[in-house]
Amino acid sequence: MKPMESEVLREQGHIMIDFIADYYKNLDDFPQDFPVLSQVQPGYLRDMLPDSAPDHPESLKELLDDVSKKIIPGITHWQSPSYFAYYASSTSVAGFLGEMLNAGLSVVGFTWVTSPAATELEVIVLDWLAKLLQLPNHFLSTGNGGGVIQGTGCEAVLVVVLAARDRILKKVGKISLHRLVVYASDQTHSSFRKACLIVGIHEENIRLLKTDSSTNYGMPPESLEHAISSDLAKGFIPFFICTTVGTTSSAAVDPLVPLGKIAKSYGIWMHVDAAYAGNACICPEYRKYIDGIENADSFNINAHKWLFANQTCSPLWVKDRFSLIDALKTNPEYLEYKVSKRDEVINYKDWQISLSRRFRSLKLWMVLRLYGTENLRNFIRDHVNLAKHFEDYVAQDPHFEVATTRYFSLVCFRLAPVDGDEDKCNERNRELLAAVNSTGKIFISHTALSGRFILRFAVGAPLTEEKHVTEAWHIIQKHASKLIRNGNY
Repeated sequence: MKPMESEVLREQGHIMIDFIADYYKNLDDFPQDFPVLSQVQPGYLRDMLPDSAPDHPESLKELLDDVSKKIIPGITHWQSPSYFAYYASSTSVAGFLGEMLNAGLSVVGFTWVTSPAATELEVIVLDWLAKLLQLPNHFLSTGNGGGVIQGTGCEAVLVVVLAARDRILKKVGKISLHRLVVYASDQTHSSFRKACLIVGIHEENIRLLKTDSSTNYGMPPESLEHAISSDLAKGFIPFFICTTVGTTSSAAVDPLVPLGKIAKSYGIWMHVDAAYAGNACICPEYRKYIDGIENADSFNINAHKWLFANQTCSPLWVKDRFSLIDALKTNPEYLEYKVSKRDEVINYKDWQISLSRRFRSLKLWMVLRLYGTENLRNFIRDHVNLAKHFEDYVAQDPHFEVATTRYFSLVCFRLAPVDGDEDKCNERNRELLAAVNSTGKIFISHTALSGRFILRFAVGAPLTEEKHVTEAWHIIQKHASKLIRNGNY
């Protein structure tokens, strides 16, 4: 057996491409065969597969038959045009081709010398993207900053918290670790708390500032200022602020301009988590949401969420790359090679947690080249317009209400309370969510804002069109009508 034989790859690769292409075509043409939310029960697969791996080769046809009959039923179809839950995991032909090329070349570019093109293309493509986002020049590779593709936003926030921690400990001494304090809003992604715990920040030193509808769930600058002043008076050391542009719950936007001024005045590292909404900022009309980015120390988007780069692709930019490198560098003898000066080449192993890394910049490069920036902007605008279309449906139905201001392609809504009974309203919205998702025709998710159970409708799947949004609304309206007609509301 030869594990990699070009003619076998050619033959079986064609079969696999056809299988995947048919999957995408059938998602739209035969939605009844592909429930958006998988309807299987836990443990369903155990009885369908053997207890041990086969001793002898099986055919690709047998394997793909098993995929169709046993795996596909257990898939929640994130690429379905009727997928509206969480935030999308966007795909594209260009992103898929980039993944194919990445898998085919299979390089491990942890240092420049292990694949110079892998390093240099990443540097160039992230400079391209930084310019599209109109990021300050200090985030470009031509200065002291630069970009790196992490796997996810969770990894991105971890490495910058670590870099900020080491930077402050160099000033105050490692013995002061227990005095370090971080700040975020109560809407910040849960990965921030996990990152802080991993780097040794005490749970009680994580300040999650309360938000409410008065700021549309953005972080109040006055609360941040008060918290920092209070902590300083108690002998704590504030060192990190995590802001968000496009929160997970409601796509809220923290006001970067005043928050950045506060961070700068106290010498605190400010990170901007724009995993979802940052992608929209390549459009001039949405760039305003990251105004104030000039005072940030780091900035992150997930290109696999809304820039069609396929999982996983999470660009991170830092103002001072040496803070990141100093916190993460490892130099064992077996990785040593000589360069004339420290910054002559980039070794991305020192910008991330793991040593090994994939050639992720290939797919981002292909997305940018095969679609062009104007098409990418228009894809995003189309999704925002579809969300506006859904929002109009909600606003026109007296039984429903829009729960928060919509900035991008997420609509937060709910069945409106009757006679101010919030508890009953929450219960009925839970029932509506369960009923809608049990149909398998669409998938939406939920959140909680100020004690209210809120339904989320997020547009972002690459195949979604206006007809899918309209059909989704009709399904939601139908099941809401049943609740109302049966006296359950």
